Amino acid sequence: MSMDAFDSSFPQDQAHGLRRLFAQTRVRLVPVVSNPHMAFGGVLLERLCTALAEQDARVLLVDAAERSPQPQELAVISLAECIERLSPKVSYMAARGLPLRFVDAHGSTAGFLQAIVDAAPETDVLLVHASASEQCRLFARQTICLPTKPLLLADDRPASVTHAYAAMKLMTLRAKTMVYHLLLGAAPSSPRAGRIAEQLAGCADIFLGSVLQGWTQIDPAGNATDAVPRALQHLAATVLQPVSLETEARFPVKSPMPVNWPAIGAVN
Repeated sequence: MSMDAFDSSFPQDQAHGLRRLFAQTRVRLVPVVSNPHMAFGGVLLERLCTALAEQDARVLLVDAAERSPQPQELAVISLAECIERLSPKVSYMAARGLPLRFVDAHGSTAGFLQAIVDAAPETDVLLVHASASEQCRLFARQTICLPTKPLLLADDRPASVTHAYAAMKLMTLRAKTMVYHLLLGAAPSSPRAGRIAEQLAGCADIFLGSVLQGWTQIDPAGNATDAVPRALQHLAATVLQPVSLETEARFPVKSPMPVNWPAIGAVN
């Protein structure tokens, strides 16, 4: 099949342009950087989707990470047919390797994001779970909405912290993304959680010139029916806040003061 089959700019019907225009005015695109070195990453994604749904947002999780399921065969014909409804507010699409089918001559896969928005125009928040390198291809040239802070995933083990820092470094250098948020899977009693967040924030500021603006701790052993923690509720509300160029210019994010943090991966 020719690549023209994946050209989301080709009008599907008379309302195609109106659907795209309407979707672009309100959809929030959120990169969620995958971390193959952490356990219970799926739990963190589930809790994030729940928190957004409780804010009355319609959420689509596009799972294109290294260990995610392969997309359905129907993906070459219709992305909309590959979206699975998990609840009235949350939907899911397996998409490992799928963005590369939309790569252009510049190495960008931003066309995949547009195709997803076209396939699910009712979506309020599009969570894109993918590796840092894939996120760079997806978001460096996207023009659907204003930049959104990527969400890093990690737990309280050194290997996952090292990977989260490497992901932040890659996205800062290649995609010029400067502000991040950390979702940290750790028990409430973990003695390392706070130090990990401080370590990442310090290294981001000193070595990358980027900012870890905040972090949210999620208990991976918590029951899915438990109330969403207040910190996660706040993060969900922040994700849903309208972003404008004027707001970003008037209220720039300040970097933390430089501190001599230990080397990445040294927390124990």
